[in-house]
Amino acid sequence: MKRYERLQQIRCLDPEKDFLTIYRLSAVYEFPWDFTRALELALYRTYAVPSIGRLLARTAELTDRTQKRYDDTALLLDAIVEHGFDSDVGHTAVRRINQMHRSYDISNDDMRYVLCTFVVTPKRWIDTYGWRRFSRHEAVASAVYYRTLGQHLGITAIPGSYEEFAECLDAYEEAHFGWDEGEGARRVSDATIDLMASWYPRPLAPVLRAATVALLDDSLVKAFRYEPPPALTRTLVRRAVWLRGRAVRLLPPRTTPHYARQNREIKGYPDGYRVDELGTRPVPGVRGCPVRHEGLSTD
Repeated sequence: MKRYERLQQIRCLDPEKDFLTIYRLSAVYEFPWDFTRALELALYRTYAVPSIGRLLARTAELTDRTQKRYDDTALLLDAIVEHGFDSDVGHTAVRRINQMHRSYDISNDDMRYVLCTFVVTPKRWIDTYGWRRFSRHEAVASAVYYRTLGQHLGITAIPGSYEEFAECLDAYEEAHFGWDEGEGARRVSDATIDLMASWYPRPLAPVLRAATVALLDDSLVKAFRYEPPPALTRTLVRRAVWLRGRAVRLLPPRTTPHYARQNREIKGYPDGYRVDELGTRPVPGVRGCPVRHEGLSTD
């Protein structure tokens, strides 16, 4: 197979009807490493919305059980990609996600925003750092894929196109990104960065934390009140990730799929797992979004 042959295959498919096939080809063949990093960043972005970051802090899932929460989120989303919405495994993963979300009073606006991050962040990451840019077919298929997931999760007023997802994300971040006065969102952010650093040898931890912050855009740095990284550090880190994409372009195309469950970052299930046992259960005494969205539609 030639380097761009799979892209030609994608362009021969209908992104409205074959969205799962296209999304799977992109995520597990063309850009598995990039999708992992982009979806990590997508979820990380949500902490900067105080209503989301504060709720996550109150559950303690991302501060006390960070690795497990990371693993469960990745594996539940991965099960749908690998097996599809109509499979028994896909149904189980969707049911588990819904059971977790229904334990808390999360607004439709916040849920829709999280969905937007899954659509927009991967394309923006890949366009910047991937070995090639995200094609139009892939962007359309991604929007349809997550619109379908959103419908399964009971989210309403879901954007219809990639452009609408991007507009929704940008507007929501402009309106809601900010410092959480209770500092819960900052604790969740710190715990997540510490988790990512823990995947590598301990002496590298300070460097990896600095590199992670250097990859964040200014709005995230400001929302968490991190010290802005030096311009040289930011340039070097981003250039290094960009060069990785250039190197991948020279490699032969992947011939076997790489699913998220195969990532070395998944640490919590060395003996395997069952999809119906993944995720969180209700925490006694924790119910309700800590910040109500006055004047916003909750559909």
